[in-house]
Amino acid sequence: MNQEIAALARHQDGLITDAQIRAYASTDWQRRKLIRSGWLERVGPRTYAVAGAPRTHRFELRRGLLMLGEHSVVSYEAAAALHHLDRPVPSAVEFTVARRARPGHTNLVVHTTNRLPAIDIVTVEGFRTTSATRTILDLAHARARRARVEAAIDSAVRLGLSAPHTIERRLETLRGSGRWGCRLIEDLMVDSGGHSMLERRFLELVRRHRLPRPLTQAVHRKGARHVARADFLFKEQQIVIEVSGQHGHSSPTDRAKDAQRRNELQDLGVLVFEYTYADVTQRSAMVARTLRERLR
Repeated sequence: MNQEIAALARHQDGLITDAQIRAYASTDWQRRKLIRSGWLERVGPRTYAVAGAPRTHRFELRRGLLMLGEHSVVSYEAAAALHHLDRPVPSAVEFTVARRARPGHTNLVVHTTNRLPAIDIVTVEGFRTTSATRTILDLAHARARRARVEAAIDSAVRLGLSAPHTIERRLETLRGSGRWGCRLIEDLMVDSGGHSMLERRFLELVRRHRLPRPLTQAVHRKGARHVARADFLFKEQQIVIEVSGQHGHSSPTDRAKDAQRRNELQDLGVLVFEYTYADVTQRSAMVARTLRERLR
């Protein structure tokens, strides 16, 4: 009996529910014996931990899901961390449950909602959690800082977990519900499509100076071979714009790769120009002027 319970608990980060225990220990006497011996420790309503189970972050997430039941998901900052979105709060432990399944008194951080359809639920690292798209909307709903939500959007796009049109479609279903944060998401989507804060600032610069919006993350191929994924492509003029972060590529190996990539793009008939972090954030007028001249 103990071996069967331990095997199940191993798949649940050392935890098991009262209902699961009953599948192996059919009598009250057997269940009481497991607890009195110290082999099982009660860690929440109808939830137990096997003795010696490490109290990790995963343990806390699993404990919450088991306590709250099948209508619960990891959400908000805890979901953002599971999805590896930028600017995470690694220690966050938050959940969402259907409002009809609202729990009684608990020491967990629990949000409730009337809208948690299957499209908003995924499994990440073995945990039921909100999708990256729903997580972004939830962060805005929680009144997270603008920069926090920007980082979540851009990293979700970069990681292939969401896309601007996906976020916009999901936003439409929530817009009329009086849900806080819809306006913020709508504003942030205007300059979305890049993979980083710097790329977002470049798109904002382009819009502010009334320049044509480029394609983002344009893939270039030579036959079947992948040559490069460019930050921005002005397709009509066949001009690629790359933006480099504050630290850039400083190693000899990285610089050699950058040079080869630039040469291969130019072999395809594409002109390549680069703007630095300081250019985009501190010398935006210069960027706009030179870009306008190049686009002519």
